[in-house]
Amino acid sequence: MSSRHLALGIDLGTSGVKLAIINSFEDCIYKASLDYPNGIEQFDDWKFCCKKLILNIPTKYKEDLLSCSIDGTSGTLLACNTKGEAYGEAIPYYVSFKEHREKIFQEFINNNEYLTSFESLERAFHLFKYKSEDLLLRHQADWITGWLLNNWEWGEESNNIKLGWDINQKCWPESFKKQKWFRCLPNIISSGQYLGNISKELADLLSLPDNLKIFTGTTDSNAAVLAINPSDNDGITVLGSTIVIKKFHIKPILRAGISNHYLLDKWICGGASNAGCGVFKKFFNNEELNELSKQINPFKKSGLHYIPLPRIGERFPIEDPNLKPILEPRPISDSLFLHGILEGLARIEALGWKKLSELGVKTPQKIITIGGGAQNQQWRRIREQFIGIPIRTSKSQPAIGTAKIAIRAIKNKNVKKR
Repeated sequence: MSSRHLALGIDLGTSGVKLAIINSFEDCIYKASLDYPNGIEQFDDWKFCCKKLILNIPTKYKEDLLSCSIDGTSGTLLACNTKGEAYGEAIPYYVSFKEHREKIFQEFINNNEYLTSFESLERAFHLFKYKSEDLLLRHQADWITGWLLNNWEWGEESNNIKLGWDINQKCWPESFKKQKWFRCLPNIISSGQYLGNISKELADLLSLPDNLKIFTGTTDSNAAVLAINPSDNDGITVLGSTIVIKKFHIKPILRAGISNHYLLDKWICGGASNAGCGVFKKFFNNEELNELSKQINPFKKSGLHYIPLPRIGERFPIEDPNLKPILEPRPISDSLFLHGILEGLARIEALGWKKLSELGVKTPQKIITIGGGAQNQQWRRIREQFIGIPIRTSKSQPAIGTAKIAIRAIKNKNVKKR
């Protein structure tokens, strides 16, 4: 493989899109990001950001791009037709539909021990209101992958676990196959598999090589793990719009609220809170965050006891769709207010690690943190006090992890046509 061969990774997050280009040595040589103009619900924003970011890639990198892979938020679901045209807005991963929960549990969950997560199935039941004969349900990364190919047939397995895909048995539950809506589900392919070349029309539009090979990606949190390449003894915390924690484990943990993925030939287990850096945007801009953080003494308690959720509802470390945010009383001092929010987020992360420990996951020897919040040193020191584990910051981003999928697939000559 030539050292000039490059891979493109695209990361679709909660607040926007990031991309990274790596070389055959897996060094990042280019990266860029763009926030959604309107929000994650607007699938046109996914496409707009991807288009703009790709068009802005320097020509000297585009010419050597050989492969591409996509990651996206786990659980953000869109209804579309076979041409990829959307029926209404996407439903973000943090939106639940409790009215479908009892029916789903009785008919599907009870009979499948590996189906411990069903958030996307709730969203799917809501989207079945669209009665089209060619209705498809596709998660965020799968839709953008389909856009690149001009073929929305496929879905990557990690992105579809919350829709019911049994990652242990590598199949949809038998009970699904009896349903009329079964045809709406994607054909599932494992991560790193070749799907085809970019569509000629899109290659011309984006000035990309028409032999650019598209490979199945993964979820955003799995891509984060790939980006930092942790050891079995490391814990991983992603401080993006939400807090995600993960650690390698000897087997899947079959509990509601726990995600289980098979990555790097090992099981990795964890959970994701609805709380995270997204709450900051309600109160501060980036400049204010940086300045106010400098005023915080991380070794002194704020005396505030916040639950800094961005909206009603939590999924991990406790599952409570009715849990309300607590961000009052607000002190006169903005730095003290921020201090209280950072402590509240640290409590959530600490409870998450405690829950994983109670479920049999070995306590990490250190925690590697990535994401926008990872650069806040005052927050890191607060977290270390609440969690009691050393924390190291990494600047790697999920887009680099998903680019690694694409470059390794080429190295492994995994280009057999389907």
